[in-house]
Amino acid sequence: MAQEATEADSHVHINLNIQSTTHVRKNYKRWLRIVLYALFLLFGQSIATLLGRLYYDKGGKSKWMASLVTNVGFPILLFHYCISAPKYPTSNNIQTEPPSASMLALVYVSLGLLGALNCYLYSVGLLYLPVSTYSLICASQLGFNAIFSFFLNSQKFTPYVMNSIVLLTISSTLLVFQPDSSGPMGVSKGKYAIGFICTVSASAAYGLVLSLTQLAFRKVMKSESFKVVMDMIIYQALVASSATLVGLFASGEWKSIKSEMEGFELGKASYVLTLSWTAITWQLFSIGCTGLIFEVSSLFSNAISVLGLPIVPVLAVIFFQDKMHGIKVISLVLAIWGFVSYVYQHYLEDFNSNSENRNGSDVSKGLLPEEVNG
Repeated sequence: MAQEATEADSHVHINLNIQSTTHVRKNYKRWLRIVLYALFLLFGQSIATLLGRLYYDKGGKSKWMASLVTNVGFPILLFHYCISAPKYPTSNNIQTEPPSASMLALVYVSLGLLGALNCYLYSVGLLYLPVSTYSLICASQLGFNAIFSFFLNSQKFTPYVMNSIVLLTISSTLLVFQPDSSGPMGVSKGKYAIGFICTVSASAAYGLVLSLTQLAFRKVMKSESFKVVMDMIIYQALVASSATLVGLFASGEWKSIKSEMEGFELGKASYVLTLSWTAITWQLFSIGCTGLIFEVSSLFSNAISVLGLPIVPVLAVIFFQDKMHGIKVISLVLAIWGFVSYVYQHYLEDFNSNSENRNGSDVSKGLLPEEVNG
């Protein structure tokens, strides 16, 4: 009996060690994906915003064109379907029924139309507002997202999460006080008010889109595969691009595209390249944003997005020879502080989860020999 108990205890040790090693490996891969998605989001958002500002500064005037390039680059992602995407390991073996085609269509169409409206409102705001004011208002999307996530996704607010939200919001708010925060030339008070209202509305809509996307992943998709992420990006972008094209032709702005290209200060080739690279970088942003929603939450994805807002003025110093004022430095430091606070909260959650697993393992190791002896 003693030998049998020893052998059983040995098998338990081996199984627990295997489970512990597998858990650590899964956790490591998950955080690696999170870092990769965050880099995609920050890089895509920062470069795309600078290119959008370049488009307007050098002669671009079409709000619908600026909205279109936000989503129209999705065909470059279609190569994903030509390769086999690795499936993320699930935490349980429960088989769930795949969602119906009608339900998926409802999700993609509703999110796509809301996304198209959101992109157009942001384009209007970027055209009529100073970049600093625009960044200030965009920071409010984190607050809107927090509210929607509380009601739609049962988001928990810990002290570290609240600290992150406050710091990230303040970091972007400081940009409005920078000395070179003058607005675009020739913008009347009426257009300024329109830009303000549109940007606030877009921030609210963006927060709602993120929360609804997380809700769709949890309640509708119920699948842990990268294909689900790509499907969400591509089909949503397809709907948004189609709606934006309708707006482009219905508004008559398509008639001025040729003259706009010819009058672009950097030349026709630069006009095409500016729009093309804007479309590509926005797709990088979409992969990062949607991936973070899938891996963590919509609020975490939005926190990374708000972290990128102070990065844009820093990049403007490098590429557009803007002046680097102390406020920009403080804003960037606060943004990094807020980001670290949010990441630390997730580290604590993972640490507590690992501790619970270890405690459960110790209990199992202590009970099994007694059961065998009995």
